[in-house]
Amino acid sequence: MNASAGASASAVHGPLQDAQAQLAEAVEHLKCPPGLHEMLAMPRRELMVAVPLRRDDGSTAVYSGYRVQHNFSRGPAKGGLRFSTAVDLDEVRALAMWMTWKCALVDVPYGGAKGGVAIEPRDHSIGELERVTRRYTSEILPIIGPGTDVPAPDIGTDEQTMAWIMDTFSVAKGHTVPGVVTGKPIALGGSLGRASATSRGVAHVALMAMASRGLEPTTASAAVQGFGKVGRGAARLLAESGVTVRAISDVDGAIFAPDGIDITRLGAHVDREGTVVGFDGAQPLDPADLLTLDIDVLVPAAIEGVITEANAPHVRASIVVEGANGPTTQAADAILTDRGVLVVPDILANAGGVIVSYFEWVQSNQAYQWRESEVNERLEEKMTAAWHDVVDYAGAHGLTYRQAATSLAVRRVLEAHDLRGLYP
Repeated sequence: MNASAGASASAVHGPLQDAQAQLAEAVEHLKCPPGLHEMLAMPRRELMVAVPLRRDDGSTAVYSGYRVQHNFSRGPAKGGLRFSTAVDLDEVRALAMWMTWKCALVDVPYGGAKGGVAIEPRDHSIGELERVTRRYTSEILPIIGPGTDVPAPDIGTDEQTMAWIMDTFSVAKGHTVPGVVTGKPIALGGSLGRASATSRGVAHVALMAMASRGLEPTTASAAVQGFGKVGRGAARLLAESGVTVRAISDVDGAIFAPDGIDITRLGAHVDREGTVVGFDGAQPLDPADLLTLDIDVLVPAAIEGVITEANAPHVRASIVVEGANGPTTQAADAILTDRGVLVVPDILANAGGVIVSYFEWVQSNQAYQWRESEVNERLEEKMTAAWHDVVDYAGAHGLTYRQAATSLAVRRVLEAHDLRGLYP
C-alpha cells in the first residue's frame, strides 16, 4: 500500500522521530523547499502483512510483518530484514530512511528499504523459521526483486534466511534469481567478504577516527556493545590492530577485563555457550556500565536508542563509532557534541555491509565471483572516500559529522530526484 501517512509521528519518542529530526536539520542546512522535504520524509511504499505460522506442535500463530521502501531516486530499494519482537512500523520506517542516506553517502546506486517480522527467533525451531520466512516472502513478493527491492540479513536473520527468500522468490518466478537478496551463502552466489563487511567497515572507520584524534591503536582502549554480526568482527579487527578491547556485551550480559579480552577465546566460548556470560577470561559487568566505561572508543553495535539523554553525560569515551543503526538518540547526540565527543554516525560507520551487498548484487547479475582481496580492497576504498567526504564537508560548513553525513546524502538524493524530474 502507498504511504499516504507514512511520516506521522507516534506518541512515544523513538527512532522515527530521530530520523525525521536529522532530516529536518539537513534540509534546513540545504535550504530545501518544503515540498521536497515532505517527499523525503514520507516512504514511497509500505506493506504490512500477516504472517501465519504452522507450529511444530500443530498449532497456528500469526505474526506481523513489514516492508518499507523509502526512496527509489538513485536505484532499487535496499535494506535488511530483521526478526525481533521489537519490530514495528515506525522502527522500520526509520531504518528505511537511514538506508537511503547510507547508500547515497557511500555512493552505491540504491534507495533505502527495511523489513521485519515481530517474532523472537530463539523461541522457534529451524523448521518454523523457514516457514515464517517463506510465508513472509510470499506476502511481500510483489514488491521485491533484483531491480526493485533487495533484502539482506539483519538482527535475527542470516545467510540461511536469505537462501530461503531467494528460493521462494525463484520458485514463484520459475527460474533462479540470485540477485533478489544479498548476504546469501557463498554456494548460492554470495560474495566473499560479505559476512565480515560491516565489521570491517566499522573497524576501518574507527581507526581513521582514532588517527584524527591523535590516538595510536596500540595505546588505545575500546568497549563493544553487541557480539553478533557486527560487534564480534569489529572487536576482533580492533584487537588485531592493537586496540585493547576491555568490555563486550550481548543480549544476556556483559564482561570486563582491564588488560583486554582475548577475542579468539571469547568467540570459542560464545560458539559453545551462546553468550559472553560466564567467560573465564573476564569479570561480569552490568551491561549499562559498558557505555560509561573509561575507554577511548565506544562501539555501540547492538540496537537503536541505547545512548540516551540519561547516560550521555556519563559517556567517557572520546570517540563513539555507531556500529548499530540509530544507537544514539537526538538528545544524546547534542549532549555528546557539547562535550566534545566525536560521534561517527551510523550511516557512515556501518556502511560496509551495504557496500559489499552492492558488490554481491553486481556479482550475482554478472554471474561472476570476485576474489575476497578484491572485495576488501574496494570496500576500504569506498569507506575511506566517504570518511574524507564527511570530514571535509563538516569542516567546510561547521557541522558535526552526523549533520555533514546526512546533508551530503540528502543532497545526492535530491540531485538524483531533480535530474529525473517529477512524473507526471
